[in-house]
Amino acid sequence: MLILCFAGCVAACKAESAAAGGKGADKSQSARVITCNVRVTGLPEDEVPGRKWEERRTACVGMIRAQNPDIICSQEVMYDSYEYMKEQFSDYFAFGFAGPEMDPYTEGYHYIAKNVIFFSRARYEFISAGGYWLSEEPLIAGSMSWNTMRARHCNWVRLMDKKTGRQFRVLDVHLDHKSDEARKEQMKVIIAECAQYAEDFPQILCGDFNSGITHAPIGALREAGWLDMYEQVHGPGEAGFTGHAFLGEDFKKRSNRIDFIFMRGAITASNAEILRDKINGIYPSDHYFVMADFIIQ
Repeated sequence: MLILCFAGCVAACKAESAAAGGKGADKSQSARVITCNVRVTGLPEDEVPGRKWEERRTACVGMIRAQNPDIICSQEVMYDSYEYMKEQFSDYFAFGFAGPEMDPYTEGYHYIAKNVIFFSRARYEFISAGGYWLSEEPLIAGSMSWNTMRARHCNWVRLMDKKTGRQFRVLDVHLDHKSDEARKEQMKVIIAECAQYAEDFPQILCGDFNSGITHAPIGALREAGWLDMYEQVHGPGEAGFTGHAFLGEDFKKRSNRIDFIFMRGAITASNAEILRDKINGIYPSDHYFVMADFIIQ
């Protein structure tokens, strides 16, 4: 009992310290990141009012714009949603849609949707970027392993904050939605790739993990030294579901949060929220978006 109480106190103190560190830091150095599973477009089951991309795209962009983010990590981006978001976020640089797996098509869903990172042109200088597939052949576009239902990938950018001159890295992922084995192995690939960098080099990992806080992929992240920004601000524990099938609080299968923003290295989290609102009566997606404020130390 004493051990459990001590562990709980340590976790609470860590969260309090992280939040206090953010509050005490120079707010002009604070930046905001948002992770958004915008849902693939063109699915037959979405041919109903309020779920078609053409009907909810304004709500989607409106929700994101209202947060005034410096970085947007999006998942399940398709041809039409990519073009619309690029147009609406013309003051951001977009990376991560093009690839040989997309070249044969110009529209429609072909079982690969992309994780696109948008970052503020005014705030950041582009340093480098890349991507790899979460498989045993990470350089082969569309490759699949470990019984994954879909080919999954990670896109990343390395940026320099023009205000501070500090560099950091942002990764955008979407783990498999069916296979526990695949999710666990896919996260191992991400952790190993990120481990090439110095322990104190700032890295931010965003995305739809299709896993809760008690599941193996997140356990592996924690063991590798990654911290959940939401927990650093609000303390440990389940924060509530984020996937909601366009039903919001009426969703019957409420389970756990599967959309996350993790950090590693010299970063402090000062704020984090799950965005549960509708825009003009429409949910932007079948997932709640998650945002966090951070400072690169």
